[in-house]
Amino acid sequence: MNYRSLTTQEIAQLEAQGCSAKNWADVEVAADFDARYVHNTKFSGHNRLGAFRREIELPGGLQIHSGIYNATLHNCEVGDDAHLYNIHNYIANYRIGANTCIENVNAILVDGKTTFGNGVRVPVMNEGGGREIPIFNELSASLAYILTLYRHRPAMIHELERQIDAYAEAQASDLGYIGDHVRILNCGSIKNVRIGDYAELIGVSRLKNGSINSNESAPVRLGSGVKCVDFIICSGVEIGDSTLVDKCFVGQGCIFDKHYSAGESLFFSNCQGMHGEACAIFAGPYTVTHHKSTLLIAGMFSFLNAGSGSNQSNHMYKLGPIHQGVAERGAKTTSDSYLLWPSKVGAFSLVMGRHTHHADTSDLPFSYLIENNAESYLVPGANLRTVGTIRDAQKWPKRDNRRDPHKLDQINFNLLSPYTVQKMWRGREVLDELQALSGENTEVYGYKNCKIRNSSLKHGRELYTIGIRKFLGNSLISRLEKQEWHSLAEVRAALRPDSAIGLGDWVDLAGLLAPKSEVTRLLDDIQAGKLSLEAIQERLVTMHANYYSYEWTWALDKLEKVWGCTVEQVSLDQIRRAVTEWQEAVVNLDKMVYNDARKEFDLNSQTGFGVDGDREQAEADFEEVRGSFESNSFVKAVLEHIETKTQLGNRVLEKLNRI
Repeated sequence: MNYRSLTTQEIAQLEAQGCSAKNWADVEVAADFDARYVHNTKFSGHNRLGAFRREIELPGGLQIHSGIYNATLHNCEVGDDAHLYNIHNYIANYRIGANTCIENVNAILVDGKTTFGNGVRVPVMNEGGGREIPIFNELSASLAYILTLYRHRPAMIHELERQIDAYAEAQASDLGYIGDHVRILNCGSIKNVRIGDYAELIGVSRLKNGSINSNESAPVRLGSGVKCVDFIICSGVEIGDSTLVDKCFVGQGCIFDKHYSAGESLFFSNCQGMHGEACAIFAGPYTVTHHKSTLLIAGMFSFLNAGSGSNQSNHMYKLGPIHQGVAERGAKTTSDSYLLWPSKVGAFSLVMGRHTHHADTSDLPFSYLIENNAESYLVPGANLRTVGTIRDAQKWPKRDNRRDPHKLDQINFNLLSPYTVQKMWRGREVLDELQALSGENTEVYGYKNCKIRNSSLKHGRELYTIGIRKFLGNSLISRLEKQEWHSLAEVRAALRPDSAIGLGDWVDLAGLLAPKSEVTRLLDDIQAGKLSLEAIQERLVTMHANYYSYEWTWALDKLEKVWGCTVEQVSLDQIRRAVTEWQEAVVNLDKMVYNDARKEFDLNSQTGFGVDGDREQAEADFEEVRGSFESNSFVKAVLEHIETKTQLGNRVLEKLNRI
């Protein structure tokens, strides 16, 4: 924009309207600037003003004209059609975008050179230090996972920190920025904060040293009483109701509300925090806590649902708060559950009761970890057959709040994947080893500070087998469905993998599922200085995009172990058997889920319905509120899934039988 000096007439008019300046020559204006819309304003330093041509509509429908009223500005640039009103102290060293409205605020300033939260060290997981993560605008969950947990590669960590510090330095400025179409109403102090387009700040108490990366596609909204210090807030975030954020990274689509307190933590896509407290946690995607008295501390979580009163301890009154724990993806904690760190909870497991024996259930996923007489009892595989697990897997993609087309986190929502199935495969081996070591008739087996009952061990092994068959069959059917084939040779050709990548162990990089070999290759390239931060993100995106190709390579390797031969030697009978076993596994698991859902409609569930009547009235009241079992949408979906998968298997079998 081209600016000009004020005319003598404009200066006279401004002074008549209560304005003053130390030096009017330091005030420049747009070509079509209209002095009528600047009143009671003091100018200090060098300022530039846009043109104030249009009216702005405030919430509630009030129309006001753009301009500057009752303000003090120092070294500021005000964009076209911005509206500044009742700035109680001053705005200093800011560039304010077009169509932005700032009303009734205490002070907005940049004091010296600042990086706006970029480069702040967050002591995640271990309050005693050692895992400090430098946050920055483009931090992804997967990169943060590497920075947090791969400390055994100090040269690689050093290279990442060097690049992030360089990025932070590139963001450094003594001039702040408030974007276009921003609303800042009735707020307190805002210091050293960069605010992106379309952000909405209403009643915010205090902001200091941070970035609010709002944009038109995914605005950020901060509400009454919010206090944030040393922070990065990504697009699409909503924070309200006196929430406290101190030294945190808040990822895309997160929601904090109802007096939540978050300190020294990382939160990634779609986390939600209400009422409770987080301290030094790594909250991977979909870490959710909605209840009072719930404390998440010094742990790593993702796809977590924390029950009311859940908490953990990270010290034993010896060397201080130095302990940490991990709850792998999909874990749940019930009301009043407790974990004494260090502990490790397996994927998609349920924690119930108080556990003080440092359990490690990571090789036994989909389990129940239950307290019984101060002992930790493990029920392997039990969560595979529950309606809650299936419902969670279905709801996560539907609850993705990210509207920004530029997504930082690569999230794989699959319940069954090489990551979880390798654990089930290992879980079967663990259970077999326990049985072989202690005998088939042992009543209770000991395993990593847990106890497993004989019946739980046997049933867990069966459930893992069903889960493995379902996954391998899913991959096989998907592969066969995508290609045309009419002979055994063509079937074998269709089953050949697209890539050699995928064999061996897989890891969960906080939402991104990938072969460990690819992750290792990425780390090697980072350490060698071959990749910029942008190139690292591109590699992570590529890993995510190639998931199904890598998955098939892994699944085929397991199928070949089951068949006892390579894909070039497999027979039609072996393929038919795999499809049949897949059908049986799908139907069996769905029937277990169906029966588990039925419990929500039994007589016990009707307790409290039809309070002043008989059983018939209770049933009628229950059905009016909850609906019938047969009409429940989830139950109908389970039955449809059984029918659909049965028909799919039959079609594949018929086609195989024609060869």
